[in-house]
Amino acid sequence: MAASRHRRLRRTATAAATLAAIALTTGLTTGCDAVDKALDCVQTADAIADSVTALQQAVENAANDPTQLEESLTSIDKNLDKIGDQSDNADVNQAVEDLGKAVGNVRTSVEDGDNTPDLSPVTDAAGELTKVCTP
Repeated sequence: MAASRHRRLRRTATAAATLAAIALTTGLTTGCDAVDKALDCVQTADAIADSVTALQQAVENAANDPTQLEESLTSIDKNLDKIGDQSDNADVNQAVEDLGKAVGNVRTSVEDGDNTPDLSPVTDAAGELTKVCTP
């Protein structure tokens, strides 16, 4: 009877250890997914910051090459789509939406013939996105 009880305890301990290992592995995998998403967000926010800098330079050089404005705006839009697709964070999504509206307003200004649009809403929104993407 003692041997039977010992085997039962051993099976219970083995099952408990297996469940603990599965739970730990699941937790680590989930944690890694969250870290990967955060890093993707940071990298894309960094790319957006570079695009905003390019947009500022394009505005300064609009007289020489007006196509740079459109290219910079398109680059920001693509990066916003990338972040929006990757994130389920409400703050990130709001920052993406705000930056998208600011970019849309600049695009409208440029289409209306303004080669020196106000970029402060874009830079402010980009700064907010960078802040909420920082892990």
